[in-house]
Amino acid sequence: MPQAETAVAEPKAVLPEVVLDEVTVRYGRAGTGTLAARRGTQALTTAVEGVSLTLADGGFTVLVGPSGCGKTTLLRVVAGFEPVSEGSALVRGSAPAPGGGTGIVFQQPRLFPWRTVGGNLSFALARHGVPRAQRPSEVAELLARVGLTGMGRRRTWELSGGQQQRVAIARALAGEPRLLLMDEPFAALDALTRERLQEEVRTLAASSGTTVLFVTHSAEEAVLLGTRVLVMAAPAGTPGRIVAELPVDLPRTPGTDPAALRATPEFARLRGELTTTMREAAALPS
Repeated sequence: MPQAETAVAEPKAVLPEVVLDEVTVRYGRAGTGTLAARRGTQALTTAVEGVSLTLADGGFTVLVGPSGCGKTTLLRVVAGFEPVSEGSALVRGSAPAPGGGTGIVFQQPRLFPWRTVGGNLSFALARHGVPRAQRPSEVAELLARVGLTGMGRRRTWELSGGQQQRVAIARALAGEPRLLLMDEPFAALDALTRERLQEEVRTLAASSGTTVLFVTHSAEEAVLLGTRVLVMAAPAGTPGRIVAELPVDLPRTPGTDPAALRATPEFARLRGELTTTMREAAALPS
């Protein structure tokens, strides 16, 4: 008997982690009343306009640019905190929404001061559906990942600023997020703590394959952490937009010495190129 042909299933297409298509975000609302009618204006502020961006699975993308160019606004769109006025935003093929496999680290830790360090992490694990019996071991593992082993019973106000930010990073990693959003998480820290946390985040991203969108003002931090850097600008008060992209091809394997990486000619070249691009972008005509 002739053998029946076996159907071969075609591989499913892998969706990008994030897709922004011509995204525009406006704040405020249309002006009303006699004054607004006389001026013929609307009380609307356009934060970003016509921004398109795709984040592939597992990449580390950094947004750089001066204050007010819309970096945080884009991060909030991806997080599901900010609605899109025009265009579309998709995270894994669906509209962005808080939670749902996305971890967020803000500029400030925003921990619950009435809970212990472990209590903050347990709360996050509970929200991700981790059974109560598993939470203590997972809290211990998270603390170990950010260098805070044995500090689960401490109160958050007993910790230094750098330690609190480590807890915030651990909390963001509690649900093993596929997507990690970080808004200048090290801006307020001292240089030594900042370098230590940069290395921890770089190592965590390289070892876990998590997709990261990271906001910073620093060209050096962008080159150190990112696999690509997107430069934003809003010259002369115009809406923010992406004006340049710089791919970064540097070693990303866990255990790479950041001091040795910074000392390489390629790192210096990329940092200089990005610094020049940022300065030129800030002076772009409207």
